[in-house]
Amino acid sequence: MMIKPGRLHKGDTIAIISPSWGCAGSSRVLWKYHLGCQRLKELGLDAVPSPNALRGTGYLRNNPQARADDIMWAFENKNIKAVIAAIGGNDASTLLPYLSAKTITADPKIFCGYSDVMALHLFCFRAGLMTFYGDNLLPTVAETGSWHPYSRHWFEKVFFDNAAIGEITASEDWSFCKDNLTDKSYIKSYTQNDGYFYVQGKGKVRGKLFGGHGDLRTIRTPDGSDIVLRDDMDGSILFFEDIPEFCTEDYMEGFFDWLGRKGYLQILKGVIIGKMRMQSGFEPYAERIRHVVTDKYHCADLPVMAGLNFGHSSPMFILPYGAEAELDIDSLRFSILESGVV
Repeated sequence: MMIKPGRLHKGDTIAIISPSWGCAGSSRVLWKYHLGCQRLKELGLDAVPSPNALRGTGYLRNNPQARADDIMWAFENKNIKAVIAAIGGNDASTLLPYLSAKTITADPKIFCGYSDVMALHLFCFRAGLMTFYGDNLLPTVAETGSWHPYSRHWFEKVFFDNAAIGEITASEDWSFCKDNLTDKSYIKSYTQNDGYFYVQGKGKVRGKLFGGHGDLRTIRTPDGSDIVLRDDMDGSILFFEDIPEFCTEDYMEGFFDWLGRKGYLQILKGVIIGKMRMQSGFEPYAERIRHVVTDKYHCADLPVMAGLNFGHSSPMFILPYGAEAELDIDSLRFSILESGVV
């Protein structure tokens, strides 16, 4: 049973941390940090930086313990009710030796972020705390133009409401345009969303949510062992996405082949996949997935659905690690059956 954090209330304080890339404190990006804080203020939340969050890219790149200390500070601070990452990066796993599972679970708080922040989610998952693969401050909350209404809706629903999250429907539009951290006039281009995409499988399944991006294959614990365990996959609905420049058809096939070689495809309940940027749609990816899942590993009944709004695209919903979810592949519906907060 996962430990759930308390829900947010108007007037609560949120800590902004920089666990990976330290650009939030850069003179050219600081305006975007303040924009994100203003957006949170519109929800009645007071956003404050952790002690090292705005010290810049050079300092934070060279001081992983300072970044880890910020996480510990946020969890130890009784006035902080939630912790949100400023942005992703590429080395959050270097923080793991400096973190305390006991501290993190002693005062459970909402912890949210995506991309490289996954390494920290996996640490918290191992400690038993339910955390959230969702909004980073700079690219999501502080999106220029506006915080996309779909993203804002799910932020409020998941973190302010202790009722079951419910069915996650597709957004009306979506974008894979890169965020611009320095241009205040930049506006992303959006296109109509065609909804969810059937890849393979049949039936309706339930399982606990687990996943992230392709580095699930490579992240190690401080003692050098795999951070992903067989028990994490057993009976789970796996969520998967990645940076579009990385996630080619070969990359997708390689990830699913890793799942098969590790014996995970055979014990998963289902798979949901985030948006992929393809001129020809998702079918080229789907063919590669079916080749691996059905032809190579003989898991033809495993439900796989793609095109969901999470991860490196806009807008996004939020996925609580360890929460019970339901995937109905026959009707292309996905629901989270419990709350993420108490």
